[in-house]
Amino acid sequence: MQQDKPLAGIRVVEHASGVSAAWAGRLLAAMGAEVIMVEPPALCPLRREAPLFETGGSALFQYVAADKFSVICDLDTGEGRDALAVLLDGAQILIDDTPLADREEWSLDQESVAKRHPELVHLSVLPFGAAGPKAGWKAGEINIVHAGGEGYLLPNGLSADMFPDRPPLKIAGHFAEMQGGVAAALAALAALWSGEGQFVDASVQDANVAVGAFALQRYGDGSIEHRHSRSFRYGGVLECRDGYVELLTLEERQWQGLVRLMENPEWALDEAMSDPARRSEQGDTINHAIRAWARHHDVDELVARAQDLGVPMARYNTPEQILSGKHETARGIFQDLEVPGTGTIKIQTAPFRFAKTGLPLGAAAPAPGAHQGLLDAGDEATARRATV
Repeated sequence: MQQDKPLAGIRVVEHASGVSAAWAGRLLAAMGAEVIMVEPPALCPLRREAPLFETGGSALFQYVAADKFSVICDLDTGEGRDALAVLLDGAQILIDDTPLADREEWSLDQESVAKRHPELVHLSVLPFGAAGPKAGWKAGEINIVHAGGEGYLLPNGLSADMFPDRPPLKIAGHFAEMQGGVAAALAALAALWSGEGQFVDASVQDANVAVGAFALQRYGDGSIEHRHSRSFRYGGVLECRDGYVELLTLEERQWQGLVRLMENPEWALDEAMSDPARRSEQGDTINHAIRAWARHHDVDELVARAQDLGVPMARYNTPEQILSGKHETARGIFQDLEVPGTGTIKIQTAPFRFAKTGLPLGAAAPAPGAHQGLLDAGDEATARRATV
C-alpha cells in the first residue's frame, strides 16, 4: 500500500538558483508537496553545478530536484510575471532566493507578494537573511561555513594532530547550504501550520551558527575554541587496521565499557582513572594509548564488540559503504532512480521517515519546462493532466 505523505495537496512554487532554497523545496517534496520549480529561459544554474555525470548532467541537481516539476518563466517580461502570479494564486508556499536588489523588478519583493497573495507563506532564503547590514551580500558554501563559525574549528581532533599546519577547511559538499535549507523548510512549515499568510525570513548563516551552539555557549566563560584545542578529552576519531571509527564516552558506564573493550589494560585500571575529572586532565595520555591500541584491530570487529558493551562507537564509512551498508539498506535510505540519459543511480529518498518504510521517490529531476501546462490559467484539472 502506498504511504500517505503529510504534505499531499500542498503546492509550493520554488524560484531558486542556490542549494539552500532548492534543498528546502526538496524536503517539502519528499513530504508530498507538489513543488514547482520556476526556471528562467537560461534554466536553473544548479543544472550545471558540479559534480557532473559522465553524460554532463549535474549530480547535485538530480539530488535537489528529484520529485519536482519544472516550468520555464521569463520574469523579465510582463507575461512571465503574470504567469507566475497565476501560479502563486493556487500555491500555499513560495520559496525564493532572488537577491533583494532584484525582487521588486520581478514583483517578488515582500510588499508585492503580500498584496497579491495575502494568504501565501513567502519563504525568503538568503545567505545573511533579508534584513540587516549584510542582507544584500552574496555568499557561497565556503563563505557560509566560515561565517557560521564551524569552518574555523576544522580540522580538529585526529585530523588536527595529523596535519597541524593545515588551514581552516570547509566540510565536504554543501553542508552549510543544506543546513540553511533544513531551517528554511521547517520555518515554512511552522508558518503554514499557523494558518496565516506571512513573510518568513530564513538566514543560512543563522542556521549554521546554531550548529556551533556549544562553542558559542563557551564564550560566556571566556573560552574561545580553536581547531587545535577543540576535541573530546579522549576518544574522537581513531585509526584502525582497515579504516577509522569514532568513539564517544560521555558517561561513566561508557568509560567502563571501553576499559572492558580494551581488555582491562593496566594503565586504565590505575586509581587515578577512576575519577572522571582526573581522567579529563589526562586526555592526551589516554588518547595516545587508545590510538595505539585501535591500530591493532579491524573496524567491524571493534564496532560489534563496542555495541555489545554499550560503548558509543561507529565506523567511518566510505561512500561505497554508505550505499551498501546493512543499516542504510534496512532503513531504505537510498532508492534506485532512472535518470534519462544517465542510467540508474542511487539517491537518498529523505532524511526522515513517518512509517516503518522510507518515503519513496516518484521521479528523477524533471527536464526543463517538462510541466509547462501548469502555467495554464484555465481549468486546473487540465493543467494537472499536463504534468503526467
